[in-house]
Amino acid sequence: MRYPPDGVNIKSEIMYAIVEIAGQQFKVEKDKKLFVHHLDAEEGASVDFDKVLLVDNDGKVAVGTPTVKGAKITAKVLEHVKGEKVIVFKKKRRKGYQKMNGHRQQFTQIQVETIVG
Repeated sequence: MRYPPDGVNIKSEIMYAIVEIAGQQFKVEKDKKLFVHHLDAEEGASVDFDKVLLVDNDGKVAVGTPTVKGAKITAKVLEHVKGEKVIVFKKKRRKGYQKMNGHRQQFTQIQVETIVG
């Protein structure tokens, strides 16, 4: 038996966009949750991102030069969290020099609500 059976289309197109948030590019879809660098917004607040670089709507791709005009992403801030601890250890052998430092990055978890393209 062939998969998929004849006449059945299992490919479903999902609208997605490539958006720049806080200097990083993310592929976003509706209801997708993601962690971005810390945003100055309260938990539960709605934020808009207008630096949309690409929008794919059911196979119709719109590529911006550099951004897509009129495209906008609306997301809801879920919470502010800290990332995993990163240990920075420096040492120079036979010199008695060693230094240890740690860092925890601040992140904001957002959930994409709408994609207007």
